Amino acid sequence: MRVFGITYDTGFRSAGTTTREPFDPGTVRREMLVIRQELHCDAVRITGAEPDRLETAARYAAEAGLEVWLSPFTNGLTRPELFDLLVDCAGRAEQLRAGGAEVVLLTGSEISLFTEGFLPGADYLERAGVLADQARFRALLPGLHREVNAFLARVLAAVRPLFGGPIGYASLPFEGVDWTPFDVVATDAGYRDATNADQLLPGLRALTGHGRPAAVTEFGCGSFTGAAALGARGDRAVVFDEHGRAARFAEPLDRDEQEQAGYLVDLLAAFDASGLDAAFVQTFAHYHLPGSDDPDRDFDRASFGIVRPLPPGRTSTTHPGLPWEPKAAFHALAAYARERHARAS
Repeated sequence: MRVFGITYDTGFRSAGTTTREPFDPGTVRREMLVIRQELHCDAVRITGAEPDRLETAARYAAEAGLEVWLSPFTNGLTRPELFDLLVDCAGRAEQLRAGGAEVVLLTGSEISLFTEGFLPGADYLERAGVLADQARFRALLPGLHREVNAFLARVLAAVRPLFGGPIGYASLPFEGVDWTPFDVVATDAGYRDATNADQLLPGLRALTGHGRPAAVTEFGCGSFTGAAALGARGDRAVVFDEHGRAARFAEPLDRDEQEQAGYLVDLLAAFDASGLDAAFVQTFAHYHLPGSDDPDRDFDRASFGIVRPLPPGRTSTTHPGLPWEPKAAFHALAAYARERHARAS
């Protein structure tokens, strides 16, 4: 692979709040340096719903020497609202690129699930429920493919004149994206679990067969026993209240940071041999799932983050002034990157 990267959440909007509160630019700047200098990442995929936050994080990432994959990830917008946001972000991405940064623009993320009007349902949960009714879902697919590709074509026509770098889209496999007009093929479905272990790598070979660089823009698991077998489904381990705050565990979980670390390194080794251009670990931090000394409140166990956010008022012993401690996955990824660079030199 050319790029070993990690995703960086600036705030996914849900239930009237975001997954990154507060958003402190000073912390963001230091974290980008950690990602570059300690994790030895080549790139960072910056996600979130607020253009100002995306731009701030992207500028600090570029300053740190990281390739920037600017990846708006919105929830609950209408198609016109999403269109306007993507055009706005294209202009910001071009300003960054014109200043000398390496920038890839992703024109949205998983829009069929998180944007109104592509699938039936008033919100993400209702739309996700449609997928469970396989007969109904299959009947909807031809229309979904037409609508997704028509929207992406409109977005591409609008952002091409504004942004001179490579453009992709963070897709889901069932969206049926026509990759012909894109420069980068990308999927958020890089998660291996007990149901797809024998299908993931053949699927990636199909991804790399489009004649353009291909990227896995998400893969990871939680930090608990059994997380590797669940993959992306591990995020269901926490029940949230009406305000979008973690309230309780859906079932008891035993912390197992080594399971997360082994899962990530194992998949990176597979991705290295797959012909992918880039792969992005999910994720640096899930601030909405903080750790705690109280096992019943230690929501970081369900987090895909490679650092453990600390309770309010506490600061890191390893990185003074930062609100987290590195997990086993942090150290495992740093070691992987060092070995990777040693092989290349």
